[in-house]
Amino acid sequence: MAIETAVEREIMLADFGVAATFTPAAGGGGSIVGILDNDYEAADIGGSVSFAVSRPRFTCRTADVANASDGDSLVVEGINYVIRVVMNDGTGMTELMLEVA
Repeated sequence: MAIETAVEREIMLADFGVAATFTPAAGGGGSIVGILDNDYEAADIGGSVSFAVSRPRFTCRTADVANASDGDSLVVEGINYVIRVVMNDGTGMTELMLEVA
């Protein structure tokens, strides 16, 4: 089932989201709600030992981060992140790829 309306997006974020503080480099910003995922992926750089790499990302309403860009900051659950990639999916939601600051 697609989440197609603003009301459905609000319900989803109310149920599964966490509060965050978005601060664009240009100033402004404020409190937003989104879903934080911080999974790990195995990285093989050659050799006999592999290691895990963290891939934090934050999914939120596009309207809340319409002016987001690489280098802006986001604070989620007390952790400071730098936004590295902004991916607007065209449905009203945006995924922010993050890096711990």
